[in-house]
Amino acid sequence: MNISARNTFEGQVVAIRLGTINAEVEVALAGGQTLVAIVTADSVSRLGLKVGGTVTSVIKASDVLLATSA
Repeated sequence: MNISARNTFEGQVVAIRLGTINAEVEVALAGGQTLVAIVTADSVSRLGLKVGGTVTSVIKASDVLLATSA
């Protein structure tokens, strides 16, 4: 896979929350952090995502959103 994004993270899918159109995919990273990605429900099927499966998360810097607890 050739990509221009430099931020890639290997992890294990620990939860998939399917909605009508989108799905939340929760990925446990090796350092103990959790990453949550929003993808289409169709993508979950096409990519064969399953709890327990290994995935590579690819993040472009321009797509990062930050939030605080306040």
